[in-house]
Amino acid sequence: MTRAVVVRSILLVALLLSAASMCPAIADAAPGSVVDNEPLPREIWVPGSADARRLTYWTTGPDGPALSSGAVYLPAGQPPPGGWPVVAWAHGTLGLGDQCAYSIHGPLLPERDYPYLQTWMSKGYAVVASDYVGHGTPGPTEYLNGIVEAHSVVDMVKASTSEFPALSKKWVVIGQSQGAGAAMTTARYATEFGGSDLDYRGAVATGVPSYIEDLVSKLGPSVPPITLGHSLNTYLVYILNGLRATYPALDIDSLLTPQGVALLNQADTLCYDEFGDVVGGLAIGSLFTRPLSAIPGIDQILRGYMGIPETGYDRPFFIGQGLFDTDVPPPTTMALAARLAANNEPITFRAYPTTHSGTMNQSLPDTVPFVAGLFG
Repeated sequence: MTRAVVVRSILLVALLLSAASMCPAIADAAPGSVVDNEPLPREIWVPGSADARRLTYWTTGPDGPALSSGAVYLPAGQPPPGGWPVVAWAHGTLGLGDQCAYSIHGPLLPERDYPYLQTWMSKGYAVVASDYVGHGTPGPTEYLNGIVEAHSVVDMVKASTSEFPALSKKWVVIGQSQGAGAAMTTARYATEFGGSDLDYRGAVATGVPSYIEDLVSKLGPSVPPITLGHSLNTYLVYILNGLRATYPALDIDSLLTPQGVALLNQADTLCYDEFGDVVGGLAIGSLFTRPLSAIPGIDQILRGYMGIPETGYDRPFFIGQGLFDTDVPPPTTMALAARLAANNEPITFRAYPTTHSGTMNQSLPDTVPFVAGLFG
């Protein structure tokens, strides 16, 4: 184990103990109120940042007040009049273990994410990135729970703009993959959740996990005995884990084999790559004794838990989709885009000849001017 890993592990334990000691102070748990502000480890700064901090703050979980944390990256130079406009970065899947949290571990793919975020900072935006509830703070991580993630993102912006006078109240949300789902749900509820404290302008989402709930609802022992591979198996087990955490009364464990229960438990402790190595070769059907459809109303539950809202957006948003994306199939996102357009929602949609990850940077020639127009 390297010295850096040891130091990071000690820091994580200290952070969790500190946060846990604060949990009883629910009376002071106004959404966006800051609990702690400390330096972000230098090795996970976005290149070009003048300063980077880790905030712990109050937000709303599935059962009420909950702690979240996140990273704040400040650009170099003097802020413009009114402060740096804010890009709220909703990150993709990192894993469910606390040590995987963005403000502790940094991005899963730094070679992809750092140039992407550096582009936004070079255009004069500050970047704030929520870890989402329970990721690096006490409690479970409700993976793909759109409403919880939206609260986490909005309240990270509240916390950051109240803590740093150099930040403007004007903001957009930008997300990839898991974060694209979070960005879309945030876009739907940003004005409602942010209230008069913030000035929400719009959203960018690449690799939106569209209608995945329709696949999840079909899971069970009758799924053909083939493996879906590292990524899809990991996502599906994470979704089951998050569903179990959010709705314990559903008794998800009662539908699973002992191996299935053990894997959901193990998912809480590992990061994405490690867990993918564990489940990559499994046939998902082998984890079940009964289908999810045995739960009354499961389709509606899943839609409310992870479905992308199809109406109610009050600001423009951009969706980018890779045509060679094997994590989020293009037909599902195109179906979502068509539904949003039919509902007269303020969508701009573009497709790119690239992969799931490639869409982020290939979309920049379109998304940078799109976002600039939102602040115009």
